[in-house]
Parts: sequence; C-alpha cells; structure tokens
Amino acid sequence: MARKDDLGRAGEDRAASYLRDRGYQILDRNWRCRDGEIDIVAVCGDRVVAVEVKTRSGIGYGHPFSAIDDDKLGRMWRLALAWAAANPDAARRRRISVDAIAIVGRDPRSGTLEHLEGLR
Repeated sequence: MARKDDLGRAGEDRAASYLRDRGYQILDRNWRCRDGEIDIVAVCGDRVVAVEVKTRSGIGYGHPFSAIDDDKLGRMWRLALAWAAANPDAARRRRISVDAIAIVGRDPRSGTLEHLEGLR
C-alpha cells in the first residue's frame, strides 16, 4: 500500500475518533455510490453529517481545505443527499449537513486537526 493511502486512512481514523469524542455517532465510513465516496457519515443531535477528511503531511501544496473547491463541495452535497436517500430511517427528521476535517502532520495521530462545520 502506498504511503499516501496509509496517511489518508490514519487521518480518517483520527477524524472518526475526534468526532466520537465530541458526541457524534459514526454511521458509515467510506460509503460509496456511483457518484463517489463519503469518508465519514455521522449523527450529531438533529444532524446527519457527511464529513470529508483531508490529510496532508505538510502544507507545501497548500492547506488541505484548499482542495475543497465549489465543484468538490457540490459533489459532497450530492453524496450526502444520496446517502440520505439510501438510508431513509437514519436520515428521517434530521437536517443534512456537510463538514470537513483537515489534518496536517507527518503523523496524523498527533498532527493539527481543524474542523469546519456546516459547509455551504
């Protein structure tokens, strides 16, 4: 397995732990449909949250959030709605939300973590 894959998987594990520690219930990880993949789907209060996780060892190529442009954000929203349609019982009476988590550091377990909530 490539180093980049290891870094991404470790970042997603850290993001899932971070969310659980803050009261989120993880419903899905790496959920896929024909249009793409959601890294993490979680419930927090009355929200179903689709979370995009971006992990980088450094910021030499820019901050991880810079990879979330308008096209990526639109895709994230379409995927969140597709997940809700595929999981109506879990999504019922909940708002759909899209968040992003960025992790920067050679070791994602101890790198800097930032969480942006309610992306539009």
